[in-house]
Amino acid sequence: MTSVTYFDTITRDFCDVIITEDGIDTVTFLEAVEGVITLFNMLGSSAFNVVQKDMTGNVNKIRARYETDRIKNNTLENLVINEQKEKKRIATEGLLWLKRGLEFTSVALRRSINQTTEELSVSFTNAYGVTLKPFHSYLVRPVFTLAMKACPYRVEFFKKLGDDQARVNEQYECWLSALERIVDKLNCFYEQGGHDKGF
Repeated sequence: MTSVTYFDTITRDFCDVIITEDGIDTVTFLEAVEGVITLFNMLGSSAFNVVQKDMTGNVNKIRARYETDRIKNNTLENLVINEQKEKKRIATEGLLWLKRGLEFTSVALRRSINQTTEELSVSFTNAYGVTLKPFHSYLVRPVFTLAMKACPYRVEFFKKLGDDQARVNEQYECWLSALERIVDKLNCFYEQGGHDKGF
């Protein structure tokens, strides 16, 4: 019998997020992001509540916009473009900050799988420095710095992901690679369209 891993418990894997010519499917993307939010529970520190709360708030902004017209807002890209036409930026800003949070997470997790002797506190601290930190005020930075220091030992974290480490590593790589592709796609969209101006 195959042991259950964290990746078996999530509603949607990033590998299964639908991407078409119109862009990234809004619904499947939001479902996959909910898995990232629960992943922070594995880090076992209340210091990460600020990260989870921020991501959840941004998911809610995007979902609220999607619900105004599910057909027009079928992809993240269309959602942002349609909002811009109405001279609104609530979901656009929410997606931008969510993208930044996902990039922080993906960079940290990539380091943790590539640098097999590096502790999570180091992986997350380095990731924070090159992703979120430049956008945070001097008031917010200490909160995140505290969260990075509260990371569990890597061996504990990987054990929480599942008993079958070979299977965990295989699922982790697929999930993370798919997340990285989505973040790259969103980065290009925001930069090329100038949707990140003013945030």
